[in-house]
Amino acid sequence: MRDDRHNERGAALLTVLLLVAIVGALAAATMEKLNLSTRQAVNAKAMEQARGWSQAAAIMALVRIESLRKNSAARVSLAGGWSDRPFPLPIPDGVATARVHDGGNCFNLNSLVGQVSGDAYTVRSAGVLQFARLMRLIGVPGGDSIAVATADWIDTDDTPIAGGAEDAAYSGFQPAYRTANTLMADPSELRAVLGVTPQIYDKLRPFICTLPTTDPATINVNTIEPERSALIASMAPDTVGVEAVRRVLLARAEQGWDTPDAFWSMGSFGGPAPGEIGVKTDWFALTTDVTIGGVTLRQTGLIDARQPHPVLASRQWGEGA
Repeated sequence: MRDDRHNERGAALLTVLLLVAIVGALAAATMEKLNLSTRQAVNAKAMEQARGWSQAAAIMALVRIESLRKNSAARVSLAGGWSDRPFPLPIPDGVATARVHDGGNCFNLNSLVGQVSGDAYTVRSAGVLQFARLMRLIGVPGGDSIAVATADWIDTDDTPIAGGAEDAAYSGFQPAYRTANTLMADPSELRAVLGVTPQIYDKLRPFICTLPTTDPATINVNTIEPERSALIASMAPDTVGVEAVRRVLLARAEQGWDTPDAFWSMGSFGGPAPGEIGVKTDWFALTTDVTIGGVTLRQTGLIDARQPHPVLASRQWGEGA
């Protein structure tokens, strides 16, 4: 009898200890969820504030670009050190900065086609030839094939041009996919085009862009970096070398040239300056960084400055640690 009572007391104690352990575990889990919910709420509020300040920084950039364009109506140069210089925006308990630089000194992949009507696009041969020439100048193998395949990727028909690639060329891939048949929204889409390897994309990336238009990008000789001289050389088939353009750009005064012809004649390149070079900037690339409440938010965008009041044509959000 005594052993039975002892065993019962032992079982009861074990049950109580087990209940205490379960209640403790539940309490700890509840507190952890409560702390997590609190942190999420704080981060959500900070993220909302960061987005608001990022928008404010973007508006500040638009105002500065409008002022830049008004003060230099005939041309845009690097004078004043505005390019990629961070402009701070004082905010409570944090910091916000905006930076802009010329966003049109690139080959616009969407200029490989021309707009026929509405959402219909057809291959623009001049763009294909220039893109292929650019790739030859920077040492990209298979550039001719990549140029026509990229044009086929964007145009709206399903008939490949000579050497090109439409849906059938991608049907054997794992997984299989189809051509976009519309304008590219981001240069990274080029990686899906037949013949474009990661190495080729990395080599092309500093030279390409996807402006929301089929018009060729106008290269501003007053702002383009000498390292991207191939963009200008690609406009003059077999008559202008990359190194010749680079030497002229390295000799550029801070105020730049008054006209494209002044730049062209300084290089003694012969003939009139190509229509795709200029001394004004129509597109600006924007980057805003906001840090507040332990949250860092980056916004990148493209500013359309072709009209009197610049507008933010596109933007992307990204969070940094």
